[in-house]
Amino acid sequence: MPSDPSAYTLVASDAGYRLDLSVQELRKNLQSNNDAVKLETLRAIIVSTINGEPHASLLMPIIQYVLPSKSKQLKKMLHFYWEVCPKLDADGKLKQEMILVCNAIRNDLQHPNEYIRGSTLRFLQKIKEAEILEPLVPTVRQSLEHRHSYVRKNAVFAILTIYQRHEHLISDAPELIEEFLASENDTTCKRNAFMMLVHTAPDRAVQYLSSVAGQIGTFDELMQLATIELVRKVARHDNPDRGEYVDIISELLTSSSHAVKYEAAITLAGLAQNVQAVKAVASTLIDLTVQESDNNVKLIVLDRLDALRQRHEHVLDPLVIDLLRVLSSPDMDVRKKVLAMVLEMISVRTVEEVILILKKELAKTGSPSQESNAEYRRLVIKTLHACAVRFSEVAGDVMHELMNFLGDSNNPSAVEVIAFVREVVERFPNLRDNILAKLIRSFPDFRSGKVYRGALWIVGDYCMTPASVSDAMQQIRKVIGEVPILAAEERAQENEQVLSSAEEGNATPKPSTTTRVRADGTYATETALTADIDKAPVRNVSKPPLRSLILFGDFYTASVLAATLVKLVLRFIQLSADEAAKNALRAEAMLMMTSIIRVGHSKFVATQIDEDSEERVMTCLKILGQSTLSHEEAMAAADVFLHDTREAYAQLLQHERKKAADEGEAEQKRIAVQPHQQLTFRQFGSTGGADDEVDFEAELSRATGMTKTTKDDFISKLQRVVQLTGFSDPVYAEAYVDVHQFDILLDVLVVNQTDETFQNLSIELATLGDLKLVERPSSYTLAPFSYQSIKATIKVSSTETGVIFGNIVYEGAAGAGTNGSGESRYVVLNDIHVDIMDYISPSYCSETEFRSKWTGFEWENKVNVKTNISDVREYLEHIMKSTNMACLTPEASLAGECGFLSANLSAGSLFGEDALANVSIERLDDGTIQGHVRIRSKTQGIALSLGDKITLAQKASA
Repeated sequence: MPSDPSAYTLVASDAGYRLDLSVQELRKNLQSNNDAVKLETLRAIIVSTINGEPHASLLMPIIQYVLPSKSKQLKKMLHFYWEVCPKLDADGKLKQEMILVCNAIRNDLQHPNEYIRGSTLRFLQKIKEAEILEPLVPTVRQSLEHRHSYVRKNAVFAILTIYQRHEHLISDAPELIEEFLASENDTTCKRNAFMMLVHTAPDRAVQYLSSVAGQIGTFDELMQLATIELVRKVARHDNPDRGEYVDIISELLTSSSHAVKYEAAITLAGLAQNVQAVKAVASTLIDLTVQESDNNVKLIVLDRLDALRQRHEHVLDPLVIDLLRVLSSPDMDVRKKVLAMVLEMISVRTVEEVILILKKELAKTGSPSQESNAEYRRLVIKTLHACAVRFSEVAGDVMHELMNFLGDSNNPSAVEVIAFVREVVERFPNLRDNILAKLIRSFPDFRSGKVYRGALWIVGDYCMTPASVSDAMQQIRKVIGEVPILAAEERAQENEQVLSSAEEGNATPKPSTTTRVRADGTYATETALTADIDKAPVRNVSKPPLRSLILFGDFYTASVLAATLVKLVLRFIQLSADEAAKNALRAEAMLMMTSIIRVGHSKFVATQIDEDSEERVMTCLKILGQSTLSHEEAMAAADVFLHDTREAYAQLLQHERKKAADEGEAEQKRIAVQPHQQLTFRQFGSTGGADDEVDFEAELSRATGMTKTTKDDFISKLQRVVQLTGFSDPVYAEAYVDVHQFDILLDVLVVNQTDETFQNLSIELATLGDLKLVERPSSYTLAPFSYQSIKATIKVSSTETGVIFGNIVYEGAAGAGTNGSGESRYVVLNDIHVDIMDYISPSYCSETEFRSKWTGFEWENKVNVKTNISDVREYLEHIMKSTNMACLTPEASLAGECGFLSANLSAGSLFGEDALANVSIERLDDGTIQGHVRIRSKTQGIALSLGDKITLAQKASA
């Protein structure tokens, strides 16, 4: 049989080698006395041989002039040449010249230099011809007894490759290696010999492992990994020694090598399913995560731990405290993964300890200067809130701890905390009084308008006693300052002007003496009168926090304050019998509202009050101005302010709880295995069954997609075929476009529709957008009426609509009329548009995260609505389907018949990019829909591409 032409060595073709030399020049250089010239010539011959020019006539000159050389570099280069050179003649028999080569190789195998011997043994692992290997086998066997370990370890692998390819040449290899393993002391040689037994004679490897079972803990890392590989290989089927293998792997869990601990833990997870073994595996993975410094390794180990937790539900829950040790890692991805797992593993028994640890972690984030600290603080706050909602017994303690951060300068953290306080106050009535009392006392510490709005809403809806109403009003007076605001600000301005004049008039001049240097180098004394203003009184320009927000122009918060004052006054009127107190409280609230409107039109605010806020404050002012319990409008207003707003929030929470419960119920009802699915009995086959961790071949096939059921059947492939040329063109081409994560694979079918042979036919492609052609497709010769499949790979680096275009270039056959082989012909290809939808998938985030991202994204694309769809909900669903975006607006907010609709959408790409959209539409009297869709993203490409997609979807629906 002819030799396999494939070679293991890859040489760069553009490394500066002289490939233009003739055979005579190459022969002359080989006869040179300079080893450097021989070396470069041999390099050029090797590259030419790999490129398809074997230079068979140079084999004998190389044997004659290069083989006798003592140069180590030439010997190494000769090994490369013997690997790629043609060793068989046209009849498939070994060339006569190779006998001389075999003799030289045998001499190198017996060379006194152990490194030449070892290098030659490594070279033999690449030789496939039995005629070459047969006379060398005795020498290879003798190398097992060499004094140097470098020779012995390479001899083991040489015997392995010879035995696997030509078993008849060394049929007793397993027995030979078993004897070698019993007498060998070098750890690397023992590992190589053991690995050979694992792959060729597992029974002998098992016998050896049983004889040294008590010494496995003292083996080096390589030998321990080889032991684990043997256990995986032999323990996939029922084995009477399975318990012994479990003990061996359990012992390796305490190894000092991280690689051994990881592999042993994964293997043990597949061998044993009892609680003790699962906990031991989980503890090992946790320790490994804590000790390992590489964040990528941490994430991989945590993924394995999470998969183990999902398979063994609630078994790992007691280890949640150990898992929290991983929070010492500074990487945010690791911390997110850990806290997500903690929320799944937490129980009533461990919740108090978990809360204590999380409080300590929260205290460590005291310096919000670093962005990572701020993000980690938000993450811990979310986790604490989730614990408080799930376990009412710790809710009070947790919320009191979180409320200390309401005055945090980090705005997002404080906003999330006030949202959590609002939810806990609604869900746990028994904690309401204590939380309200602390919240009211914390009013002067707030610095954010969002925090004030949340706190004012809570106070207005949940203060149910006259005492709590009085306390709330007292704190509101404190944070808003002196009223009327306009008059107070005018007086303060006059006082500042008087104070400034007094400072200028009271500044007493006093002499000041300094020493100066003249131009000639002599000294002179200079006296001047200076005003001493150091003792002038310092003006206090600080203002109460809520007053500062109003003066800064935050009139949305001022309108929320007005609504809160209405709620407090109406509730106090219902609860109290003191008419004087009721009138005084109402008058004070009306004075505050009037002050807000008057100062909003003055010069003391950064921006004038907007119409919406002014209208809302005026509405609240009118309600208090005519509110008596006997008045019908006052009763209706009281019902709206005191009941409807709180009831709406309660319904929102109920909807969220119902949604979460439905998702959990759907997950429980999900059928993991269909009744008609074929059963796999591991005893009856060679593939693994339930213990997928042991069957790593099956894991590899699943990872590469070989066993995955895909949707790419024949019909779906036809839908992805793009016609590139016309049917009347000399060359017809069509492409199957396969989008695979970050790559676009083009499988182009080219058909010669003429009776002429096309030479050097190739496809020249170019791209627009963030697309990059990986390699230029090869050239082909196309016979008449034949076809050729040409593949090309395009790299994608961002979510953007890209365009692939180009042409087909070919030459006609020589002598074929006027268009001979010297003239190139072109066929222009149709453009291929890469669909952005292949990279976008729905994503979900909270309302706070949406608002934060919406504010931070700088690119916006506004698309006007133009469609014949008459239903607003139908239009929303059409846009969601066309853009692969998820609707973040709750279903309860979209329910009901209304001519207006506003919804938030979100999507994410494979490249980590976020895309947000807001749909604001209304149905007109004539049945048409008008409005716009605003798209925001961090990059311009995804915003423009999604806008184009929406525009095309609207045209398709028209």
